[in-house]
Amino acid sequence: MQARLELPSGFRWGVSTAAYQIEGAVEEDGRGPSVWDVFAARPGAVRDGHTGAVACDHYHRYPEDIALMRGLGLDGYRFSIAWPRVQPTGAGPVNPAGLDFYDRLVDAVLDAGITPLPTLFHWDLPQALEDAGGWLNRDTAYRFAEYAAVAADRLGDRVPAWITLNEPFVHMVYGYAMGIHAPGRTLMLDALPAAHHQLLGHVLAAAALRERGLEVMIANNLTPVWPASSSEADLVAAQAYDALHNRLFSDPLLLGRYPDLAAYGVGPDLGGSVRDGDLKLIAGTPLDGLGVNYYNPTRIAAPTDPGLPFTEAPIEGVPRTAFDWPVVPDGLRELLVGLRQRYGAALPPVTITENGCSTTETLDDQPRVDYLAGHLDAVAAAVADGVDVRGYYTWSLLDNYEWAEGFSQRFGLVHVDFETQKRTPRASYGWYRDVIAAQRKRSAR
Repeated sequence: MQARLELPSGFRWGVSTAAYQIEGAVEEDGRGPSVWDVFAARPGAVRDGHTGAVACDHYHRYPEDIALMRGLGLDGYRFSIAWPRVQPTGAGPVNPAGLDFYDRLVDAVLDAGITPLPTLFHWDLPQALEDAGGWLNRDTAYRFAEYAAVAADRLGDRVPAWITLNEPFVHMVYGYAMGIHAPGRTLMLDALPAAHHQLLGHVLAAAALRERGLEVMIANNLTPVWPASSSEADLVAAQAYDALHNRLFSDPLLLGRYPDLAAYGVGPDLGGSVRDGDLKLIAGTPLDGLGVNYYNPTRIAAPTDPGLPFTEAPIEGVPRTAFDWPVVPDGLRELLVGLRQRYGAALPPVTITENGCSTTETLDDQPRVDYLAGHLDAVAAAVADGVDVRGYYTWSLLDNYEWAEGFSQRFGLVHVDFETQKRTPRASYGWYRDVIAAQRKRSAR
């Protein structure tokens, strides 16, 4: 099964990973502790007590992993830089050995003919900054900008485009509101300042990157929101959820204002965290691209308890991944077209920075092939409808540490035996390789 896609010439094909999920080596070469090291050590925090201490041992095995990328014929590799590897306490002295690792990694990726696309923050905040308040502390935004400058000074001569934050919505909700992820706080709506401070960190880091002549993106998890019925109560609940999940970060960046959060009892100052001039600064910082991470739509019903103004309802009658997520490829088309309709000319070029699914441990992963084929068709449909989509980075190259689920969920084109660290390409690896080759051949005509 090979997708026959109509995608623009120059469309970029890639894979995505994240530092804590694959690197391991958490106590080597001067790396400081991150919030995930501390969270994973809590009894019961992560399934089966798994940690990222070794993960895929990418820190030592990256040449093998880059060879796998070369075999796919990729244009791009999206990875993240571990902030505590570069600045062990999140501020002050830089760790030369940490920067040396990313120096070697970038050179090896380039030698393979692949363009590196680093993400500066993929949830592994230095624990010392969390001890000082983490993203609830406005000062963290300024420390993030300093770290961005350090990384860009070392790598920016070879790396033209950067992503500042990965999924700030998920990090705020799972990490600060619900306690499912590190740092494990359960503040519910009192977590909203973490949203604003992440946005402030983004624009301050973006300024540091732009001063060095670099392009800037941000990547967020977005979802089409479906009312559970046509009732007024379900429609209002869906609007409230859409404001929180999709618009909380996009509206300030693209429209210069926060969405209406009155349904949550929250004013436009997000609990007092927004200061004079902040929104003007956020809106005045242009984006060279928007990263969209898509996995599934969300179906919303009227609230069943007074805690939140919505209730999540199941999506029935569709296939489901091993993670029990609904598989709705057309939701990606719906999402992309909806972004263009909502933001118009303010919407920058889009890159799909994550899209993939967890399957069982077998090598014959036809469900993943079907998933990817359907979602690539959805991207092509969105492009045909006028959305400027520049690339597609599937999640993920390797089976890896899936956060609070430990090693129980497998998203990789490549199977990893976590005891031996043996890598074995799955059927989806060969399929993706062939799709890329066919699209490149078609574009060359």
